[in-house]
Amino acid sequence: MIIRENCRKLGTENWGQFPIFFTLEINCLMMRKENVKMKVIGDSLSFSTGGFNDMKDLTGDVSKKLAENKLQNGIVNLFVPGSTGGLTTIEYESGLVKDFSEFLEKIIPSNVTYHHDARWGDGNGFSHVRASLVGPSLTVPFSNGALNLGTWQQIVFVDFDNRSRSRTILIQFIGE
Repeated sequence: MIIRENCRKLGTENWGQFPIFFTLEINCLMMRKENVKMKVIGDSLSFSTGGFNDMKDLTGDVSKKLAENKLQNGIVNLFVPGSTGGLTTIEYESGLVKDFSEFLEKIIPSNVTYHHDARWGDGNGFSHVRASLVGPSLTVPFSNGALNLGTWQQIVFVDFDNRSRSRTILIQFIGE
């Protein structure tokens, strides 16, 4: 493992005693010392959604952008600007997509009034609560030019709003 080897180079045999952020920092310091150049590449994806838990599989698009940027090892961070969309991973198949939507409807129903609705009158309080639960960002490692996802794991965007939208996902590749 690169981190373990780099800690040995620093004379720190017990690399496991450090929190991961510290070992990653050591790893980055060693890469700078060895003249490995880390690239940071910004990109985006734009698409239309239908709202009401509309789920879009982004895996192929993110993989394609990774290949276009010719990076081999690193991480990709995805972020959705806005407060009614979320990013996660899931086995993207029709049954589980429906299960996910039905689960959200049970725990955060769309047919009740939220305090947000009273303040803004837009009726999408449930959308904001759902998006807060799922979260606006996702980080996925990649190695040998491929995303490190499980066999049945896909990157998805979920639109929780109560109407159709045009969405843009910000992407940042960090790697070599």
